[in-house]
Amino acid sequence: MKFDLAVPILGFDNMKEVELHKIDDIFMKMKAVGEEHISFTLVNPFVLREYDFEVPERTKNLLAIDENSNILILNIVLIQNPIENSVVNFIGPIIFNTDNNKAAQIILQESTKYGVAEKISTFLKK
Repeated sequence: MKFDLAVPILGFDNMKEVELHKIDDIFMKMKAVGEEHISFTLVNPFVLREYDFEVPERTKNLLAIDENSNILILNIVLIQNPIENSVVNFIGPIIFNTDNNKAAQIILQESTKYGVAEKISTFLKK
């Protein structure tokens, strides 16, 4: 599924459109359209932990999100070997409105309880 980026991914200002591909029930791959070497592995944060925040009004307006919108929230994960050493960016979620195929990354306030590089092993069931 293709999405137009209403707000660029931090550090990738020229990326305007992405494709999402499901890997499994937890992970997805996000690839930049027209940039074959730019891709990100994303994770469903709700599978790993309790995760809640308010989507800013500006982002809601840009993505045309209302109470009936179907949204998908994913976080960038830096895959390491072994997988337990991978880190998740919980402070920069990407919001996808699957009704109109628009997406944006938001940056949560520094006062949040989430980190920019939390080890995935912290959340894996032993």
